[in-house]
Amino acid sequence: MADRSYVKEFEKLGFGMFVHFGLYSVLGKGEWAYDLAAGARKQYAGLMQKFKVKKNWARDLARLAKRSGCKYINITTRHHDGFSLYDTCGLNDYDAPHSAAGRDLIAEFCSACEENNIVPFFYHTLLDWSRPEFETDFPAYIDYLIESVKLLCKNYGKIGGLWFDGMWSKPHEDWQEDRLYSEIRRLQPAAMIINNTGLSELGKVGHPEIDGVTFERGAPAAADNTGRPRAGEMCQVLNDHWGYARQDVRYKSLSEIIENLVDCRAAGCNFLLNTGLMGNGSVNPADAVMFLNIGKWIKYNKNIIYDLKPCKIEAENAVVMRAGEEYYAAVKGVPMAADINVQRGEEAKKIKIHAPVKSAVWADSGRRAPVKDGTIVAEPFAYGTSMDVRFLKLKLK
Repeated sequence: MADRSYVKEFEKLGFGMFVHFGLYSVLGKGEWAYDLAAGARKQYAGLMQKFKVKKNWARDLARLAKRSGCKYINITTRHHDGFSLYDTCGLNDYDAPHSAAGRDLIAEFCSACEENNIVPFFYHTLLDWSRPEFETDFPAYIDYLIESVKLLCKNYGKIGGLWFDGMWSKPHEDWQEDRLYSEIRRLQPAAMIINNTGLSELGKVGHPEIDGVTFERGAPAAADNTGRPRAGEMCQVLNDHWGYARQDVRYKSLSEIIENLVDCRAAGCNFLLNTGLMGNGSVNPADAVMFLNIGKWIKYNKNIIYDLKPCKIEAENAVVMRAGEEYYAAVKGVPMAADINVQRGEEAKKIKIHAPVKSAVWADSGRRAPVKDGTIVAEPFAYGTSMDVRFLKLKLK
């Protein structure tokens, strides 16, 4: 069997930042603006001249990811509009070096990731609205696609993986996956190959060479490891769009996002959380605040989120996971100080672990949690602290 140890290394990363960035960022109407937003197709003709990216965009991004607890960044090297953030080396002129940016942005991205000990991943579209042969000569389009992907594998050093999206657009076409994936294996043998199945086929493998299955905006579940190791990954948006949309304020709560992260680790999956960069490469300030607060939560909980793996111990009002030989119960919705809870009429949350528990302590404070008849009463946070999810460190008999 081929060495698939890189799959386990990917699972250890735990939490990643998804970055949608391209010409659509200048419009600020979402990543599907070309196809869906009124008048966007006419505006697209002038966007190459308006795509002016600030000097330190990649460094700022990587530093934010690091402070937020992200171990990897997956960036859209090319999205469905066909525009590439990298130098396409003559395949076309529809790329960042030929835009007002005037340079290879993926080269800058990889350099910034290396400086900050972040693993770079490359999203690459499979469908392409800009190429006529996508509709008229599909085999010729596949030739172009594979040559495009080969550039990403050859020109930017070692990468964490390639994340494809769009095969769902033509489910009955021959995408020549054997050929595409064999080129990646030849040039980047330890790169994860992930092909997003979209919203309708969550967790589907699709091809034997796939290393990771996806759960786009859906509940994560254990990956299908039939015959070989595979990882799972849930990708999620902060609001309603993947690409920057200046008129989108429909944000999820920070608690919901943190609970998504916990659910992913409980299922053995990574969590890939998106931000859509603005036209100059800056992170939307609202997104930055969300990411930084996730980093604060991870640090508060002693960084244990990266080591957690699923286990078969069941519990009521908690999810039990293991980290090596240790066990942790994640308790969601832990309130703040007890006297405030009484005023609200809230009852203390009772946790029942369906395994013999010898002792338990709260991982954040080290305080002992009394166990009576197999039940633990969730200790609220001290007044002035409210972190939603707490971890109990368990000793089993």
